[in-house]
Amino acid sequence: MREIHTDQLTETVARLCIESNYYLGEDVVAALRASREREVSPVGREVLDQILENAEIARERQMPLCQDCGLTVIFLELGQDVHIVGGDLNEALAVGVRRGYQEGYLRKSVVDKPFSARINTKDNTPPVVHLTMVPGDQLKITVAPKGGGSENMSQLAMLKPADGRSGVVQFVVEAVRKAGANPCPPVIVGVGIGGSAEKTMWLAKYALLREVGRPHPDPEVADLEAEILERVNRLGIGPQGFGGLTTALAVHVETFPCHIASLPVAVNLQCHSARHKEAVL
Repeated sequence: MREIHTDQLTETVARLCIESNYYLGEDVVAALRASREREVSPVGREVLDQILENAEIARERQMPLCQDCGLTVIFLELGQDVHIVGGDLNEALAVGVRRGYQEGYLRKSVVDKPFSARINTKDNTPPVVHLTMVPGDQLKITVAPKGGGSENMSQLAMLKPADGRSGVVQFVVEAVRKAGANPCPPVIVGVGIGGSAEKTMWLAKYALLREVGRPHPDPEVADLEAEILERVNRLGIGPQGFGGLTTALAVHVETFPCHIASLPVAVNLQCHSARHKEAVL
């Protein structure tokens, strides 16, 4: 049994909070550059240029990519041969978020009493934590700050099994159409299919962690991703909603078996500041 001290978790989460808000992933930058070359709209190309320039400024000046530094979402893949020592796991994660958002001068956007007083917690805690047990003796930590504009465009549908593939495509494309400019396109479209209502929502968000544009290993799912991406980019929403070919950089689909009477489908959109960083302890 391998031991990992909570101090390591706290230090790692604090660092990842800062890095994810400062440094746009190279996969995202490459996708933006490729989209800029394909874009036919002059305004769309100008917007993509500004997005790329913004990412470079954030990296060079060590400052947030976006003024919305997000709700902190943490994915943990905990090896079953790991023992966490030194204190409470959830508290260690919260302390790491608190430290990262304070030291990185990141905007604190979390409010308690969400349906009434909406009191800012002033340190961006508590984070949303998704814990999965996996084989092995390592702990993988992924910090994914999620902006409000894109998160607010999330959609869930409990389709009929008879709706099938065409129903899934129609629902996802319509979700992007309704979202319009609100999620700050070009977006990454995370799609969950199957499981239960809560499982498919998790799948849609987890799909956003994949390297941008890397197809699903299942050819059938990869073909579905390509069809949805082509349909989404035909909507003409374009960069920041000003029109053009680049409404989405990628569509990532994750699936899970479901009940014979159900076809759950979820959409989680990620803005062009597709922020997430990971570390393995």
